[in-house]
Amino acid sequence: MLVVGGGINGTGIARDAAGRGLRVLLVEQDDLASHTSSASTKLIHGGLRYLEYYEFGLVRKALQEREVLLRAAPHIMWPLRFVMPHMPNLRPAWMIRAGLFLYDHLARREILPGSRGIDLRQHPAGAPLRRDLTRGFVYSDGWVQDARLVVLNAQDAAERGATILTRTRLVGAQRGEHSWTAQLETTTGERQTVRARAIVNAAGPWVGHLLGDVLRQSATHRIRNVKGSHIVTRKLFDHDHAYIFQNPDKRIIFAIPYERDFTLIGTTDIEYLGDPANVAINDDEVAYLCKSASEYFTRPITQGDVVWTYAGVRPLMEEDVSNPSAVTRDYKLELDAPGTRAPLLSVFGGKITTYRRLAEEAMSHLHGALGFTHGDWTAGAPLPGGDMAQPDAGVFETSLRAQMPWLPASLAHRYAHTYGTRTHVLVGDADSLDGLGQRICGELYEAELRYLVQHEWARTAQDVLWRRTKLGLHVGKEGEAAVAKWFAQHLEMAA
Repeated sequence: MLVVGGGINGTGIARDAAGRGLRVLLVEQDDLASHTSSASTKLIHGGLRYLEYYEFGLVRKALQEREVLLRAAPHIMWPLRFVMPHMPNLRPAWMIRAGLFLYDHLARREILPGSRGIDLRQHPAGAPLRRDLTRGFVYSDGWVQDARLVVLNAQDAAERGATILTRTRLVGAQRGEHSWTAQLETTTGERQTVRARAIVNAAGPWVGHLLGDVLRQSATHRIRNVKGSHIVTRKLFDHDHAYIFQNPDKRIIFAIPYERDFTLIGTTDIEYLGDPANVAINDDEVAYLCKSASEYFTRPITQGDVVWTYAGVRPLMEEDVSNPSAVTRDYKLELDAPGTRAPLLSVFGGKITTYRRLAEEAMSHLHGALGFTHGDWTAGAPLPGGDMAQPDAGVFETSLRAQMPWLPASLAHRYAHTYGTRTHVLVGDADSLDGLGQRICGELYEAELRYLVQHEWARTAQDVLWRRTKLGLHVGKEGEAAVAKWFAQHLEMAA
């Protein structure tokens, strides 16, 4: 199987297929998770607001997946409590209570606690909010390091026999009676030809381009590209809850504790017609997010408070609705398998929370053509680093610090919540900080860079500082230059 696209859907499908014994090749034109899959709001969630659009099936499917994913990768995912301050002029309390009741009961919960009402005058989450906001609601969802989730799926796929080629794109393919002959090209211009019994088009915002311009096939489904932008500010509150804020335009935004010292605020929903590779936040979106959050916080948020921004294009299913926020986040899988000719499966839409289920459905679509016998397997299988004695990164961190007392507390925390049990591979036989090699910048040591090159396809400073980690927020431009210099000097040797 040839999988095109190194986002969450492509890597999820590659992992699932490799675990069923198929020979899998995945190609990604850039770095893993370099587009949509690293530009999310970082949530594993059912999508509370989708209940208003009667998306009960999608919400239920996503709610069922939350705890499956939390168990699979407790080092990069964890439960998060959300506070919704009540604004009577936007939605009545009975409507919110009814929605939260559905949210609690549409799927079985074992890890996540249910919702409840709170008095914001007494609850810690009320402290940074306007004094006239006295009533609120709390419910549960999950948080994820989105780009790492993509990388871990690729890593697991590779360890089960898949080949992962980053910075490689599909430039042409010819369909034969029983197989595809495909031409691949790297960013350096090197070409190779491969044969595959099936192609999976998981190119995200480029799914239509790949179908029509590269594969010369037609599609019955189309996508609608919607831009979602986020801002990051210095920490706006000291507790560990996130906020969900309602807006007069019926949209919601989140304000989420982020990377220890920051707050993440997003997202917008704007129709996007440009090249997905060039998507960026604009001044109006920054102003919108600042204004929306300032409606709730005591201290107004200005554009001067913003320390980082990011934007991505969500490839949503095309629907006849004018409001981008109302476009479904569900997905469609389109199988093109005429007669005995080699099949082509295209993925339209989707969201991070449902990627594993999407991968299972993709494999069920291809079962007849490929004839594999291995059934579904991913629901109970941990991702790399997630095979902890207890599915709790905090407990693992405690044991890690006991085993490696020489690790600074902040570094032990970051390793535990980034690499999980794979920390032992990263550290190797080191028994002191000196054993981790040269300190490149901040708390980034050479051993971590070598690990990311050898096991996680990192090739540039951007790969390391903004996707494998978010250390870019902490080390600044000087740190980024130091990492870039290390790559220029050591990449070939480290690989």
